[in-house]
Amino acid sequence: MSPTEAGLAGRAGWAGDSAQALPHDSADAVLVGRIWVPGVGGPAVVTVRDGVAYDIGESFPTMRALTEHPEPALSAREASGPAVGEVGDLLANASMDGDPAKPRLLSPLDLHVVKAAGVTFPVSMIERVIEERAGGDAGSADRIRETVLAALGADLSELVPGSEAAMRLKRTLVAEGMWSAYLEVGIGPDAEVFTKAPVLSTVGSGAEVGVRGDSEWNNPEPEVVLVVSSAGRAVGAALGNDVNLRDIEGRSALLLGQAKDNNGSAAVGPFIRLFDGGFGIEELRQEVVTLHVSGDDGFELEATSPLAAISRDPLDLVGQTIGARHQYPDGFALYLGTMFAPTKDRDQPGMGFTHHPDDVVRISSPRLGSLVNWVRRSEDLPPWTFGVGALMANLAERGLLRGR
Repeated sequence: MSPTEAGLAGRAGWAGDSAQALPHDSADAVLVGRIWVPGVGGPAVVTVRDGVAYDIGESFPTMRALTEHPEPALSAREASGPAVGEVGDLLANASMDGDPAKPRLLSPLDLHVVKAAGVTFPVSMIERVIEERAGGDAGSADRIRETVLAALGADLSELVPGSEAAMRLKRTLVAEGMWSAYLEVGIGPDAEVFTKAPVLSTVGSGAEVGVRGDSEWNNPEPEVVLVVSSAGRAVGAALGNDVNLRDIEGRSALLLGQAKDNNGSAAVGPFIRLFDGGFGIEELRQEVVTLHVSGDDGFELEATSPLAAISRDPLDLVGQTIGARHQYPDGFALYLGTMFAPTKDRDQPGMGFTHHPDDVVRISSPRLGSLVNWVRRSEDLPPWTFGVGALMANLAERGLLRGR
């Protein structure tokens, strides 16, 4: 077996380990997702029971139909359908090198608009300021970090965005010439909420994530992703990787779209855990997200991100996304932001972290499971071709629309 073949086999085994992919309490969790079914040339909504995925597409042809139901968790528990495969097998076949004749795991999202909240943790806010002042130059980051931290001169962990204390800090920073667009959304009253990716473009666990070939300073962003109905009700959660190009966004905040929305730049999975009596928003607030990056060069990186350290409550972020000013008829998914801002040197002293091709990225939490992806150039990933039109045509051909 060649080194490349051995690497692919190892990654497939890691992604396909269902015991690690599923939440620790999976026997009590209502887990739903989507798979690709080669025989019908389209996706199916599944629920997971005892490590096996069951096709519930007859009841819910889209994930949107399920998350818009008044009782999503109860409906998923009661829905029936044929078994379509072991979770481990579906995960192991999810990469671009998988067998096209076999079913594979997809992102659990379909018609949901994919939104993201930025600068919701003090640590990541400071790193965004550093990116901006460095102009995308990783080699300047350490020196600028010292300057910024000295200028702030305050513990931001207890600072409530929009509070009088936050506004006093803002006035001080403006007077010292240290104000930034990132500090505005980090401690000001209005959150940064942006559209992360087009509908149907997210990738799932076991698939590749993409980094633009011209980016030399980038990183994963491990996050919790809330799934929200059109009524603004949080109905479930998953894990996400909001792949970030630090050099491109650092050149200008107006390049956010270029830095954030590329082939494979948004991963979600492995499944949506629907909220029920045993797991809801209160339990989610206590989740601790762990990131592990492993490279072919022997590089290892691990970090944790407790959601309790977030500066804006998840439901506040939902309220700033949907309401009288903006509606989402098919619901939306909302990345909640990350406190992960890697500074560990990888290639050269003082240059910090950046991805290498074939990095394995594992994002985990006890009650949401593990999202595992590996890194390729966005330009080398298969083109995204299955959009909303293709989905509607496929569901109609299968007789699953029925006015839904």
